[in-house]
Amino acid sequence: MASIFTKIINGELPSYKIAETDEFFAFLDINPNAKGHTLCIPKKEVDKIFDLDEETYMGLMAFSRQVAKAIEQVIPCERVGMSVIGLEVPHVHVHLIPLRHMEDARFTTKDTLTPEEFKAVATAIQAALQ
Repeated sequence: MASIFTKIINGELPSYKIAETDEFFAFLDINPNAKGHTLCIPKKEVDKIFDLDEETYMGLMAFSRQVAKAIEQVIPCERVGMSVIGLEVPHVHVHLIPLRHMEDARFTTKDTLTPEEFKAVATAIQAALQ
């Protein structure tokens, strides 16, 4: 059965898309640790990051770096943190989290955004990628 992320890639479920290539997809986390929290995923459905072939792994890191640089341009933060945990969805995903303080990285507190705020953040990050 397809993961929730594969359904997002295929357009079966909505998302606030940030970027897409032939191999990768980035979208805002709908339960963000902080405003701008983005997930970067390979389109290839693989459960564990170290099970990716080396080319896909390196490509995901390069794609994530580009997205993180765009996030840094538009979201006020000290830095963009990266986390790969992957227990909640069996599909490799890189969390890019704008960090103002360590609590943003702990997955214990969440920001609440309106649909309009999600759209505005997605549009701003997309523009920074251009």
